[in-house]
Order: sequence, then structure tokens, then C-alpha cells
Amino acid sequence: EWGWGPSVQAEIWNGRHAMFGWVVMCACAYHQGHGDFPDADKMLNLKEWGTLATIADGLEKGKDTISNERAIILIANVHAFFVGIAATIAPLPFSDTLLLDVNHPMYEWQVERNSKLGGIMPDMKQVGINPHAELMNGRMAMMGIITCLSYSFIKEQSMIDTINEWVGGAYF
Repeated sequence: EWGWGPSVQAEIWNGRHAMFGWVVMCACAYHQGHGDFPDADKMLNLKEWGTLATIADGLEKGKDTISNERAIILIANVHAFFVGIAATIAPLPFSDTLLLDVNHPMYEWQVERNSKLGGIMPDMKQVGINPHAELMNGRMAMMGIITCLSYSFIKEQSMIDTINEWVGGAYF
């Protein structure tokens, strides 16, 4: 009723966040490759940054600090996360909401759209920008992130290095 749980509404929003995540990861890879991060290899000072700068070392069971580059990438992703939270808490009147709200001006449209979407394969007869294409693009973005994360784990490299490898070294 409200869009909680495994629903079309949640799948659309997760897909949007995954697509935006790819944009952020590719932008980070581009900027890393072009040396746009100031003092990228410099480790953050624990006295200046406190526990925000620490990262646990799983092998030696100790703590180390993260680099300036990793801190910038982390803040970029945290910013994107909070933009998503803000859109959830206070959506604009013309945008669809994460949770279905009967008082929202677009409630009927969202319920109608969600009743027509979903399933294993959405209707691909429609061409162009439409809710079915958004659903499939979101699914592919989510699967791509899972694949990138798994590949990075297996190869023991960062996701940005994996993305650069997948585009044939175009970023750096």
C-alpha cells in the first residue's frame, strides 16, 4: 500500500540510485586518472580528522588512515546518499515519491504506473524514454554494480581500478 518492501516503486528508486552511482564512480575514475585530487596519496592526519580518517586493516588487525583521494570519493558518495534521503523526506511536488502517499498530487499516476510495470521482463515494445526503459536500465545498473563489486573482490583491487580496466584503460 505504501511502497515498502519489494515493490515496483522501490525497484525504480534503487535503479535510479544505481544509475547515479555509476555516474559518480565513472567521474571519480576520470578525476583520479587525470590527477584532479589534491595530494591524492597523502594519508589523513589522525589528530586533525579523528576517527573519520581511520580504516581497519583486516590482515594486521590494526588501524590505518585513509588517503585524501579516498576521503574525497567517500564524501562524494555520502553527498549523493544524503541527496537521495532529502528527496525521500521532502519530495518536490512534481516528482514521484519513494513511499506512496495518498496525499501526494501524483499518487494516482504512481499507482497506475506501478500496476503496469514489473515482472521478469517489462514491456519492451515501447521505444524511447518511458517507465519500462527506466526499470530495465535500473536493473542493469544494479547488476553491474554487483558484478563490479564481485570482480573487484576476486581481483583484490578497487572498484575504480575495475571500472578503468573495463573501459580499456581510458580513464588512466
